[in-house]
Amino acid sequence: MLREEDYLMLSGLQHFAFCRRQWALIHIEQQWAENFRTADGRLMHDRAHDSDFREKRGDVIITRAMQVSSAALGISGECDIVEFHKAADGIRVNGLDGTYQVIPVEYKRGKPKEDDCDAVQLCAQALCLEEMLCCEIPQAYLYYGETRRRQTVALDAVLRKRTADMIAEMHELFRRQHTPKARRTKACNACSLKDVCLPVLEKKRSAADYLAEALKGGDP
Repeated sequence: MLREEDYLMLSGLQHFAFCRRQWALIHIEQQWAENFRTADGRLMHDRAHDSDFREKRGDVIITRAMQVSSAALGISGECDIVEFHKAADGIRVNGLDGTYQVIPVEYKRGKPKEDDCDAVQLCAQALCLEEMLCCEIPQAYLYYGETRRRQTVALDAVLRKRTADMIAEMHELFRRQHTPKARRTKACNACSLKDVCLPVLEKKRSAADYLAEALKGGDP
């Protein structure tokens, strides 16, 4: 069992699913660069992450910036929004009357993606909530800023296993402090770290070593 100080950031799972190298550059080598996409996404999350916010809409209680963690997976973070829907087959929640079904909602800029990196991050949030609240969460929602629509994500056995396997791989890479080599794809053009990553596409050394040598005036 990991100590809480060794938990990995839940939000990093989306980076990891998108690109192992991007995740390692950010979470192991502490590299970061912002572009329009990351800035726009950060502003959307800032609006969603008001931890003092709680709203009641009929039989639905809406909370924001709920802190979550999983001792089994060794991750922690927070959910953009968690909705509690009053239901006869739900669970009891401290401070609320009745029983509720729990549904996390993750906010993303843009539109639905072809890959499952957003769904994996959302699934990790649901796994944390299930462990914390002793409940079952069969589905959750992704909200996209461009379409302004929710997309239902079925939290089936395949997605749950893929999510757990990715988290285990994250822990192994972090334990080894290993940054994977680059695998260039068309998605690289939209990456905020392309100026850090691309110069070392075919090299084994880390981006941190590359930058240190470049700053000394050496030949990278």
